[in-house]
Amino acid sequence: MTESAAAARLTPGDTAPDFTLPDADGTDVSLAAYRGRTVVVYFYPAASTPGCTKQACDFRDSLAQLNGAGIDVLGISPDKPAKLAKFRDNEGLTFPLLSDPDRATLTAYGAYGEKTLYGKKTLGVIRSTFVVTADGKIEKALYNVRATGHVAKLIRDLDLAD
Repeated sequence: MTESAAAARLTPGDTAPDFTLPDADGTDVSLAAYRGRTVVVYFYPAASTPGCTKQACDFRDSLAQLNGAGIDVLGISPDKPAKLAKFRDNEGLTFPLLSDPDRATLTAYGAYGEKTLYGKKTLGVIRSTFVVTADGKIEKALYNVRATGHVAKLIRDLDLAD
């Protein structure tokens, strides 16, 4: 792995890199369209895999609570829109899933790079979650999050827990 394989990581206070990516239906969605609202942008390796399904379903099941607090959710992976549509439909996901096949947005957020998988170093998607404020700043930058229990922890960290 080269030194350039490690993408720069974002920290709270940084301006969130803007993006426009196609959703599961091929419609372009941009971060700029969410200005004025808080957005959770999360990056996951692959639609329809066990961990990613668990994480997406946790976001789905917590969406009313997040939306009620003025927080929207966007999920981003390198998957093509057709795969995202199948994932959305199979799991009843009700928030946008965005396609980043060239990994430009993943890289801009530091969510693509060297990671350790089963003891081996590989290049891939680093499961990461960002909270972007209404004015487009990073409030939270969470790298190497766990698929299971992550959404509940995020809700506690945002002081949204009942």
